[in-house]
Amino acid sequence: MARQPPLPWAHAAFLLLLLQLGGAIEIPMDRPSEPLHPSSSPPHSQGRSEASIQNELTQPPTITKQSVKDHIVDPRDNILIECEAKGNPAPSFHWTRNSRFFNIAKDPRVSMRRRSGTLVIDFRSGGRPEEYEGEYQCFARNKFGTALSNKIRLQVSKSPLWPKENLDPVVVQEGAPLTLQCNPPPGLPSPVIFWMSSSMEPIAQDKRVSQGHHGDLYFSNVLLQDMQTDYSCNARFHFTHTIQQKNPFTLKVLTNHPYNDSSLRNHPDMYSARGVAERTPSFMYPQGTSSSQMVLRGMDLLLECIASGVPTPDIAWYKKGGDLPSDKAKFENFNKALRITNVSEEDSGEYFCLASNKMGSIRHTISVRVKAAPYWLDEPKNLILAPGEDGRLVCRASGNPKPTVQWMVNGEPLQSAPPNPNREVAGDTIIFRDTQVSSRAVYQCNTSNEHGYLLANAFVSVLDVPPRMLSPRNQLIRVILYNRTRLDCPFFGSPIPTLRWFKNGQGSNLDGGNYHVYENGSLEIKMIRKEDQGIYTCVATNILGKAENQVRLEVKDPTRIFRMPEDQVVQRGTTVQLECRVKHDPSLRLTVSWLKDDEPLYVGNRMKKEDDSLTIFGVAERDQGSYTCVASTELDQDLAKAHLTVLADQTAPTNRLAALPKGRPDRPRDLELTDLAERSVRLTWIPGDDNNSPITGYVVQFEEDQFQPGVWHDHSKFPGSVNSAVLQLSPYVNYQFRVIAINEVGSSHPSLPSERYRTSGAPPESNPSDVKGEGTRKNNMEITWTPMNATSAFGPNLRYIVKWRRRETRETWNNVTVWGSRHVVGQTPVYVPYEIRVQAENDFGKGPEPDTVIGYSGEDYPRAAPTDVKVRVMNSTAIGLQWNRVYSDTVQGQLREYRAYYWRESSLLKNLWVSQKRQQASFPSDRTRGVVGRLFPYSNYKLEMVVVNGRGNGPHSETKEFTTPEGVPSAPRRFRVRQPSLETVNLEWDHPEHPNGILTGYTLKYVAFNGTKLGKQMVENFSPNQTKFSVQRSDPVSRFRFTLSARTQVGSGEAVTEESPAPPNEATPTAAPPTLPLTTEGAVSSTDATAPATTEATTVPTIPTAAPTTIATTTVATTTTTTAAATTTTTTESPPATTRTYTNNQADIATQGWFIGLMCAIALLVLILLIVCFIKRSRGGKYPVREKKDVPLGPEDPKEEDGSFDYSDEDNKPLQGSQTSLDGTIKQQESDDSLVDYGEGGEGQFNEDGSFIGQYTVKKDKEETEGNESSEATSPVNAIYSLA
Repeated sequence: MARQPPLPWAHAAFLLLLLQLGGAIEIPMDRPSEPLHPSSSPPHSQGRSEASIQNELTQPPTITKQSVKDHIVDPRDNILIECEAKGNPAPSFHWTRNSRFFNIAKDPRVSMRRRSGTLVIDFRSGGRPEEYEGEYQCFARNKFGTALSNKIRLQVSKSPLWPKENLDPVVVQEGAPLTLQCNPPPGLPSPVIFWMSSSMEPIAQDKRVSQGHHGDLYFSNVLLQDMQTDYSCNARFHFTHTIQQKNPFTLKVLTNHPYNDSSLRNHPDMYSARGVAERTPSFMYPQGTSSSQMVLRGMDLLLECIASGVPTPDIAWYKKGGDLPSDKAKFENFNKALRITNVSEEDSGEYFCLASNKMGSIRHTISVRVKAAPYWLDEPKNLILAPGEDGRLVCRASGNPKPTVQWMVNGEPLQSAPPNPNREVAGDTIIFRDTQVSSRAVYQCNTSNEHGYLLANAFVSVLDVPPRMLSPRNQLIRVILYNRTRLDCPFFGSPIPTLRWFKNGQGSNLDGGNYHVYENGSLEIKMIRKEDQGIYTCVATNILGKAENQVRLEVKDPTRIFRMPEDQVVQRGTTVQLECRVKHDPSLRLTVSWLKDDEPLYVGNRMKKEDDSLTIFGVAERDQGSYTCVASTELDQDLAKAHLTVLADQTAPTNRLAALPKGRPDRPRDLELTDLAERSVRLTWIPGDDNNSPITGYVVQFEEDQFQPGVWHDHSKFPGSVNSAVLQLSPYVNYQFRVIAINEVGSSHPSLPSERYRTSGAPPESNPSDVKGEGTRKNNMEITWTPMNATSAFGPNLRYIVKWRRRETRETWNNVTVWGSRHVVGQTPVYVPYEIRVQAENDFGKGPEPDTVIGYSGEDYPRAAPTDVKVRVMNSTAIGLQWNRVYSDTVQGQLREYRAYYWRESSLLKNLWVSQKRQQASFPSDRTRGVVGRLFPYSNYKLEMVVVNGRGNGPHSETKEFTTPEGVPSAPRRFRVRQPSLETVNLEWDHPEHPNGILTGYTLKYVAFNGTKLGKQMVENFSPNQTKFSVQRSDPVSRFRFTLSARTQVGSGEAVTEESPAPPNEATPTAAPPTLPLTTEGAVSSTDATAPATTEATTVPTIPTAAPTTIATTTVATTTTTTAAATTTTTTESPPATTRTYTNNQADIATQGWFIGLMCAIALLVLILLIVCFIKRSRGGKYPVREKKDVPLGPEDPKEEDGSFDYSDEDNKPLQGSQTSLDGTIKQQESDDSLVDYGEGGEGQFNEDGSFIGQYTVKKDKEETEGNESSEATSPVNAIYSLA
C-alpha cells in the first residue's frame, strides 16, 4: 500500500489510464528505480496480484506492431510482412490482398508465425517475388472485436541495367555552358547518383562544376582543363548494393588559347587572359524567370538554381516579404541549393535566387506551395467504461486539402454495422450514452486526402469490477525526519473508484496543508515531522463496493556527526587520531567507514578503526591526504572531512597554530526556529570549526516550495560573532532556512536545512515591474512584465489583472486575468499608443493601484522612401548626402534611422573586376544629411536610400549614380629586395592592388646606412610599366633602406619600405691600438685628403700561423715607384676627418677603370718579381745569411751590404695621421703594401739582386716589437708573398 523502494509507479500509471478513459487494460510490471524519499519496507509479492488481474480482464484486440505503409523488399531475401496484436483472449489473424481475402493455406510458400500475424513468404524452393506485389492488410480478431493494420503496399526492389549507348565526343567552345545528362534507369527505390571518371576518380566539384539533385552535371563555363578527364555517371542501388556505370562522356574544348597555364587558375583575370569573353549570368536550371514547386508538410523542401556565366556567378537566396528560416534553412552545393527541413505552412511563399557576377545579375522566382497529408490533432484513444457510463471517441485530423473522416467498427463501415441505440455519430466524434456490455467493439477511424491517409484503432471496453487493492497489506515505511515522502495506494475498479486517505482511524480526509493527494491517489507528505508517525489508511469506493489498505509510517532521527575530524599537521613517525562521533536513531543499524582522498581506506596493521575514531601509528608521507568519515544507516548518511599533513623534518613548529594550514570553516549545525510570529522568526545555530581562521560572517539563505522549489536565495547577512538572529518574513511563504559561515579562506558548505515555517497570507503590497507593451506583429501588442517572486506574492493563486486602452480616446478599459507573465492583444491598428496597467492579485485580495505605462502596437513596414536625394562628391573616397524627411504617417512605426545602400558598379579602369557587394551607411532619424566614406576612388557607384523602423526597411528611393575622382594608389604589392652578389642589389615589385586611378609611375627613395650613419638620400622615378631596378653597391659593409610608392595624377600613395639583407661576411670594424707603428714599405698615398673615403670589407687569406682577420680599409688613389732593387711607396696622410659612407656626387673609386688598370699592373709586376726570385734561387745564388735565427741584428751589420734592414727609430713612432672608422673610432693607418710576410715571424724582403731571403731574416727583440703584436701586413702584395 505505501510506497517503498523501488516505487510501484506502475500501479499509479494504471489508475491514471482509467482516469483518462483510455489505454489498454493491462498491469505494467516495470517500476521506477529511484524512490522520492529514503525509506524501507519489507518485500512483497505484488507481481502475482497484478498478473491475476491481467488474466481476469477481457480486452479487445490492439495492433502492437506492423510493417510500414510502403514496404520495399530485397528480391534476394524472403519476404516478411509484420503484424502483431494483443488482447484477451488472444486474437486470431487473417489477411487481405488487394482488398480480397488472402488464403494462406493454398500457397505453400506463405506461412504465418505462431502467436502472431506476421507473414513469411519463402523463396528457397523457387518462385518470383514480383508475383506477390500488391496491397496487404492484416485483421486481428477475438470475440470482443477486430483491429486492422494499415494497408501495406508491398513492392520488390528493382535495379535495372543502364541501356547501352554510344556517346559521341561533346564539342564545346571554351567559356560556354554545358550540361551532361545522366538519365539513370528508374530503380526502386531511386538510386544515388554520383559522377566519376572511367578510371574511377571522383569528379572534383566546385562553384563552376557541380551536380544537380536530378543527377545531371553542370558546367557554368567550360575551361580547357576540363578536357583532362572523361565523365561517367554512376548509379548506386540501395538494396542490391550494386553500382552501374554509364558510358563516359568525352569533352573536346575549342579554345583561342591552346596552352593550359595552371598559374591562371582561380585568378581574377583568368578568363580575359585566355581570351574568353565575359557575359552576364543565365539560368541552366530551372529554365525561365519563374517556376513553382509543391512540398508536403513535414518533408524537406529543396530549391535549386544553377547558372552559367563568365566569370562563374555567385548564387544568393531570398524570400519575398520575409527572412529565410534560420533554424531550418541551410545552403548546399556551393549555395546553388536551398534546403528547408521539416516544412510547415508558414514556409509557403515566393523564394528567389539571384545569380550575379561582375557583368550583371539575374533572378529566378520559385512559388512554393505547402500541402499536407493528414496529421493528427486528436487521435482516438481506447475507451474503458463501466455499465451505464457515458463516453466519446474523437478522431480529429488536419491536412491540406482538408481530409475526410470515415468510421468503421470491427473492420466494416459503420453504416453497414448493426444499429446501436446507445451510439451517436457526429462527424469526427462518436458519443456513447448509457453504455452496456453489448457495446464492446473496436472502432477504426480512417482520415484521408489526396496526399495520404491515417488509420487508428480504438476499442470500447465495458467493465463491471468492484474496487481491488493491488499492493500488499499493512506495509511498514520508515522515513527520516524532515524529508519529503509519498505513500502510494495502487487500486483498480470499474466504475472508477474514488480514493480517500485517513490517519489513525480519524474521520477527516487528509488533503491540504502538509498533505497533498495526487490524481492517481498517491499521498505526499511535504515535510515529515515526529507527529506524522502513525497508521495511514486508503479507501477506494465505487458503486459496487469498497476496498482499503493500511501502511504504518515510522519517523526516524537523522544521522549526524557531532564531533568531526579536524585538520592536523604531524611529524613523520608519530601517532595521530581522527575523531568521528555520531548521533543516530537507535533503532537503525549504524555503520562508520573511512575514505582517503575520496577512495575507500584500506585499514592495515598500522591503523586502528574504532566506532568513534581512526588511529594511525607511525605516520608516513604516504598517509598525507584528506580523510572522510562516512556515518550511514539503511536510510541516510552524513559525511565529515579532515586533511592530514605530514612533516618530513623532525623540528616541530614553535607556533602550532601558525604551522596549521588555514581552511574554510565547517558548516553550522543544529538550526532551530523559535519566537514564531506572523512576520518574523528567530533562527539559532551552532557554529562549526573555524579551521584556524576566525569566522567573519554568516549568510542566511531561504528556500520556498511554491514558485522555485529547491532554489536557495540570500535572505540576510550577520557578523561572525552572532549565532542567533530575528528574520523578517513575507506573507504566505513556506520558508526553510540554512546558514553559511565565511572566513578569510572562503565559505563553508551550507548547513542542513531547518524545519519549514509557513507565514499567513495577505493581499500583495506591490505590482509586477518592468511592464512593457510592444508589438510582435503589425496587428498586435504583447504586454509583458517581470513576474513577482514568492516573497512578494503574499498569498496563494497569484495572478495579474491586465488592463489596456488606446491612449487619449477615453474609451473603457479592456481587462483580462493572466496567470503567466505575458498577454497578447490582437487586432490592433498599426503603431498606436496604448495605456497599460498590470495589477497583482491573490486569494486574499488585490495589490495597490498600478502605474500607467505607455506601450505601442506592432509596426508595419514604412510606406515611403526619402525624396529629393542629392549626392555631392567631396573627395575621392567620400560623398555628402542630403534628403527630405518622410512624413510621420508613412513611417508606420518608430523611425529608427535613414539608411543608404550603395555598391560599386564598376571601375573607370578597364579590365578591373570589382565586387558589387551592397554596403550600407546609417544616419540618425533626426538628420537630413550625412557623409558616406571609405569609397573606392575612380569608380562608378549607385546609391539608394530607405527608411528603417522597428519592423524593417521601407521602399527604396530612386537610384542615384555618381563617380568618384582619382585618388592616390595603395602601396605596391610584393616589394622584394634581393642581393645576388656583394656588388648588386635587385628590387622587384608588383602593381598596387587598388590603383585608384591611372598610374603615372613609381618613386623610389633609398639611402645607404651603416649603424647609425646615413648617406645622402637618392631618388629615382620610374614609368608605370617598370617593376624592376638594380643598385650597385660600392662596398660590402653598408646596407640600403628603400622606400617605394606609386603615383597617380593626384599624387603619391602609400609607401612600402624594405632593407637590403646584411652581407654574410659583414663584421663590425674596431679601432686599432693607438701605438701601432707603420713601416715605410707599402704606405698608401691619398690624392685627395679632403675627399670622403669609401670603406670596404676585406677578408685576409688563411695562413697556417695566423688566424683569419676581417679589417676595414679605405680605397683611395695610390702613387707607386718601382726600381730594379726594391719597390717603395710614399704616403701622405690627411688630417682626421669624420665622413659619410656615401655622397651623392662622388663615385666609388673601386669601380673606376683607371684604378682597376693600375691595380692589375701592380699585381702583374709583383708576379714577374716572384718568378724572377724563384729562378734566381733555383740557380743557387749567394745569399747573406745570419748564423742563427734568434741572433739580433747588431750595429755592425750594415744594411747596405747584405740587403737586410731593421726597423728604424722613426718607424717605431706613432702615426701622425689616422683614419676615422665607420663607427666613429680612430684607427691607425695600416700598411697595405708592406713586404712583411705571414711566415714564422721573419721579415722577408728582396736583396740587391732580387733574391728572396725572407725565411732567413730574424725578428726584432721582444722589447723592440712590444705593442706591435697585432700589426701584420694585410695588403694584397703581402698576401701573395705569404702564399709564395
